Amino acid sequence: MKIVGIVGSNADFSYNRLLLNFIAKQFKTLVDVEVLDIKDIPMFNQSDDQTNSAPIQHFNKKITEADGVIIATPEYNHSVPSALQSVIEWLSFKIHPLDGKPVMIVGASYDVQGSSRSQLHLRQILDAPGVNAVVMPGNEFLLGEVHKAFDEDENLKDPQTTQFLESCIKKFIRFINVVNVLNSPEGMKDVSSTEDLYATGSIDTTIEGIDMSADDWVEQAAKATKAVEGNTYVKLNRGILTVNQLNHFLNSMPAELTYADSNNQFLYYNHKLEAEDMLATRRPGQVGNPLAECHPERAFSSVAWVIQQLRNGKQDVVRTHVPTHGPDKYVVHSYQAIRDEDGNYLGINEYVQDIKPMIDWYLEQTGQQLTGGNVDAVSGATTKVDTVSSATVKG
Repeated sequence: MKIVGIVGSNADFSYNRLLLNFIAKQFKTLVDVEVLDIKDIPMFNQSDDQTNSAPIQHFNKKITEADGVIIATPEYNHSVPSALQSVIEWLSFKIHPLDGKPVMIVGASYDVQGSSRSQLHLRQILDAPGVNAVVMPGNEFLLGEVHKAFDEDENLKDPQTTQFLESCIKKFIRFINVVNVLNSPEGMKDVSSTEDLYATGSIDTTIEGIDMSADDWVEQAAKATKAVEGNTYVKLNRGILTVNQLNHFLNSMPAELTYADSNNQFLYYNHKLEAEDMLATRRPGQVGNPLAECHPERAFSSVAWVIQQLRNGKQDVVRTHVPTHGPDKYVVHSYQAIRDEDGNYLGINEYVQDIKPMIDWYLEQTGQQLTGGNVDAVSGATTKVDTVSSATVKG
């Protein structure tokens, strides 16, 4: 998810710039934050229209392309700095990139109350008809006594402050998704934007305190939970196996298996082949990642649609054929909903198979053929040429 962070001060040194840089660095696994400075933006003057100047058009382009905007404002005389006000005036004069754009306000100030009054004023400005931004309500991040807040590495000293800031960022991600749903065309309001592919929430089985994007997430999570391994026995609903036996059993399955939980976190795959030899590439370091980091952004809408079908019970299995493996394979991705005994959605079992060997075996055993034309009354096969084996009815 792409976020633009706007520094609300044109000073050479700004704690609000420090705050935005910290957000970009600390939460890079959640969002991609690009920090923009307002130092080069001229003061607004309607008589000297500079809308098409490079600095203003740069802002216009970056905000338009972003999923959301975070504005970090100091407090000057109980209000926002004139430089920030000027930027917003340019962005609501002849161009309107903030129109309908989700915005989160943060702020840092020397005062113990943070930038509470300037944030309130900024909300009013962003709500003006010419601006028409969609500002996230509540969740105010007010960093008071900012001159004491950062260490020498420009990180926030207080872990509780960092934790609260993280919760605000996660809520902003959800807020963006909600706004996207509201802004989407009719008939599309129940698809991609409602799924949190970044797994910013948590469920009962979420292992807290570990970076989901860490390459060694499995090892860290196992240590944190004291997970059993090796020849330790595990009691299943109808069986007792060791962890080693479970691994061997799952690796023997004639399919590539993947488990993602209801929070959209990738938790497991049966690692029996190297990534380059798999039908659907998986790497050991991906386990633990949110699903957003396992798919290209262009696929988010499709991924979210599949999850929605399963989560909402519209389908129990969604299947798709992936034709990129050549004519000698017919690879099918099946996405099976995992539910508990009460029907509650627990996640997805994705299994990937080349089903052509099974089809060929079935045809050989039964003597039937895949054919073209009308339905054959004996075998039920049609005379349409099948793309699996290209077999047709005999003349």
